[in-house]
Amino acid sequence: MTQDVEMKDNNTPSQSVISSSTSTMQHLKEIAALIDTGSYTKEVRRIARAVRLTIGLRRKLTASVLSSFLDFALVPGSEAHSRLSSFVPKGDEHDMEVDTASSATQAAPSKHLPAELEIYCYFIVLLFLIDQKKYNEAKACSSASIARLKNVNRRTIDVIASRLYFYYSLSYEQTGDLAEIRGTLLALHHSATLRHDELGQETLLNLLLRNYLHYNLYDQAEKLRSKAPRFEAHSNQQFCRYLFYLGKIRTIQLEYTDAKESLLQAARKAPIAALGFRIQCNKWAILVRLLLGEIPERSIFTQKGMEKALRPYFELTNAVRIGDLELFRTVQEKFLDTFSQDRTHNLIVRLRHNVIRTGLRNISISYSRISLPDVAKKLRLNSENPVADAESIVAKAIRDGAIDATIDHKNGWMVSKETGDIYSTNEPQTAFNSRIAFCLNMHNEAVRALRFPPNTHKEKESDEKRRERKQQEEELAKHMAEEDDDDF
Repeated sequence: MTQDVEMKDNNTPSQSVISSSTSTMQHLKEIAALIDTGSYTKEVRRIARAVRLTIGLRRKLTASVLSSFLDFALVPGSEAHSRLSSFVPKGDEHDMEVDTASSATQAAPSKHLPAELEIYCYFIVLLFLIDQKKYNEAKACSSASIARLKNVNRRTIDVIASRLYFYYSLSYEQTGDLAEIRGTLLALHHSATLRHDELGQETLLNLLLRNYLHYNLYDQAEKLRSKAPRFEAHSNQQFCRYLFYLGKIRTIQLEYTDAKESLLQAARKAPIAALGFRIQCNKWAILVRLLLGEIPERSIFTQKGMEKALRPYFELTNAVRIGDLELFRTVQEKFLDTFSQDRTHNLIVRLRHNVIRTGLRNISISYSRISLPDVAKKLRLNSENPVADAESIVAKAIRDGAIDATIDHKNGWMVSKETGDIYSTNEPQTAFNSRIAFCLNMHNEAVRALRFPPNTHKEKESDEKRRERKQQEEELAKHMAEEDDDDF
């Protein structure tokens, strides 16, 4: 009896592996049937649903499951089957058992293979290689998938094609060869524009912008962005990326107001699961607000999961808020590696002038009259002629309207004027106007984002269609968090 129990315990792990793999294989067969139906009826929503379901299964994919699925979906011995099978590693003993179990129940492949199913096989193999961090194999697989896509022109493939474009660029970026595919991406964007593939257009436009910005080619990125065709966004993830890249371009071009709006909108629209993306948006938005002379709220730095990543920028904000040039230099040197890795060091160099101006504004509020040597001392100007530098800084701040003061050149003083009532100016009106405009824009975007099933005003929805729609909505809500996390 004891031996029988031990034998059962020993077989349990392999049985669980087989049952898990069989379940995954069954899900993949259902997805393949969904794609086949979508291809026959030319319904893009079924293909999109298949992609969403695949994203939920990606962590369960194994080499044996993929090999079995390729045998099921593709004709064994065909060119596509041979090419994709070469990217899938051979399994172990347990995997061989799964292959035997699954192949015993698999149906014979259909004579007519839909192009959507073949492209989907490329997608799922590429997804597996990326997750296994086999980027060289992923490069070869993605290049083969792009070559196959060039010969297919069907709108039902656009959803899968947009994902292939993304992972095609990702595999080359991970191997440091991103510049090699710039010409291919431009040609694909041109083809997508001619074919009216709007999802492919926005995906490829973002990939091209990322490609240019990766090599600091901001002028070329802006030229491409300004000349690219405009259309309504189809994917929230792609729209968030576009806003982020636009914000970076505007920041480099010194258009801080537009950059701030784009970056804050990208951070606000991004899914909660996309933590890394939101952190990057907040880093750039913080610097842009500091360059505009604003001080970000403390709550931005204490968001859940962002405290550690935003700590250098919190200390930088504190130095700018105080107007302490020495503290600013210390923070800059302390987190030099972090700022260089984030590629924000050049923006932080620009902040030096803002630190001096903030310190000067604090001095102007505190003193009705102060000598220029004392101004230079309080600002901690380390130069050969600090008094002359302080005088030029004060003169420029007065001309720009940063402080309300005059310079007494005869006695070498800075004389501050009496602070007036801000409510007697137009500033409150301007602030309220910007807030109202923000609320109106958000309302208009929410109205435009509403989606309704087609022809609802013409025909009533049957019970079967209603059940199918509710099932799709539940699946969409279930997989949305995982999909957003993977996309970012």
